[in-house]
Amino acid sequence: MARGWRMIGAMLLGVTAAQAAENPLARERWTSRVLVISAPEPGDPRVAVQRAELEQARAGVKERDLVVREAVGDSPGARNLRAVLGLPADGFRVVLVGKDGEAKRTATAPIPADALFETIDAMPMRREERRR
Repeated sequence: MARGWRMIGAMLLGVTAAQAAENPLARERWTSRVLVISAPEPGDPRVAVQRAELEQARAGVKERDLVVREAVGDSPGARNLRAVLGLPADGFRVVLVGKDGEAKRTATAPIPADALFETIDAMPMRREERRR
């Protein structure tokens, strides 16, 4: 039953189930900004630093419709997410993806929450959201 609802939700967003499976970010398009954290190993300390940054700024994360997806390790899901964004499997990356599905900022080190919010707040769609 849950799979059926996901398919219906994806169709309502103009995304087919095949596209959602092919691109794990497709279901977020036009509804959320996505921060992708990519690292070769689950124990990478930079992953913990990025998570802590986001946890400390939880209210700002929510206000900006930001969700986090991780491509950590060598699982099929991690490989797929890296492939969609063109990320290397052997390095740490953080990628901010806008609601339009395009990468807006990529870094090789954790991004401080204030710098992340500054990037988001400069986006035209975010400025429009703030006006409303």
